[in-house]
Amino acid sequence: MLVSNKISKLDVFILILLVCLVAVGTLSVYEVTTGTKLDGLHTSNMVLFGAFCIPMLLVALFDYRILIGKLSYVLYGIGILMLVFVYFKGENINGAARWISVGSFQFQPSELAKIVTILLVAHLLNKRAGEKLRLLKDILPICVVFMIPFIFILKQPDLGTALVFVGVLLGMIWMGNIRAHYMLIGVGTVALIIGTVLWLYYSDNELLFKIVKPHQLSRIETFLDPASDPDKSWHVKNAMNAIGVGGLVGAAGFYTKQGYIPYAYSDSIYVVIGEKFGFLGSSVLLMLFFLMIYRMIVIVLDSKGLAGSYLVVGIVSMFVFQIFVNIGMHLGLLPLTGISLPFISYGGSSLLTSMIAIGLVLSVKIHREVESAY
Repeated sequence: MLVSNKISKLDVFILILLVCLVAVGTLSVYEVTTGTKLDGLHTSNMVLFGAFCIPMLLVALFDYRILIGKLSYVLYGIGILMLVFVYFKGENINGAARWISVGSFQFQPSELAKIVTILLVAHLLNKRAGEKLRLLKDILPICVVFMIPFIFILKQPDLGTALVFVGVLLGMIWMGNIRAHYMLIGVGTVALIIGTVLWLYYSDNELLFKIVKPHQLSRIETFLDPASDPDKSWHVKNAMNAIGVGGLVGAAGFYTKQGYIPYAYSDSIYVVIGEKFGFLGSSVLLMLFFLMIYRMIVIVLDSKGLAGSYLVVGIVSMFVFQIFVNIGMHLGLLPLTGISLPFISYGGSSLLTSMIAIGLVLSVKIHREVESAY
């Protein structure tokens, strides 16, 4: 297929939504950093977006079926090796070893691990050709594929990114045709774990402290009882107050501009939108996300091959989980954890991963007419 022919098949709607989302993110970064020591960060965001358009388009024009073939094992292996390197030699910033420095650019391998894991699992699901997944031969190996990066990332520690793997796992095996009772057992297990944590919290806090790390226990306690320690709930309470102050059309941005919201330009960027642009701004953001997810689902339905469908479902699961958790934790609906808002939060690794994911979705759209043979 000629390059010009492939370019003509790019999904223009997704590209327009991508530009709109990055524009919202860049404007939000500008609003919260202008006049501070981080002034100019919005310019860096635009430069990164322009630079990352190149790998995104290269991935889009490359046949995704090659990546989902046996090459997926190689890519997954490279991703795990990078996580191993970070575990032993990663750069420690703010008490977490998550980064590899490449010149002036700090790369977070856990972000790339999400993509290579989705590629490999899409390959494993495609081998079943739509048949029901078997517990030992299919579901167990897929869970192991997810568990390896999950453990390494949890050790960094980075609970937020690690949990993304859980969300993607549930989405992909559900669409991979898992038997209903297997899914019920899995959901029941998760519910049992959450119930056990809650029971230990209220009945045996000392035992829970031995199982859960102190900073994680602090976040659980803050979520269950914000009034238990005002210092611990400071971030969440300020985030909720800032969003409330935003009202319908937004406010001056007192909370975000005065430093009451930590990392307002990255993980907490939604608070900036809620306070500065109000309910209407938040609604526009959610609508953009909805339209992008909707368009991806349309591509899943139009795909002629199961491999492409599984790939896009994995990417959709990744985006939906991150959006839901990031916004939910700042509204007090979920425990606070570090997780970026796709295309909106400032961060080179996050933006690069999200744009590569979009490139894969576009590749499925471009190459949908030929059924996968892998």
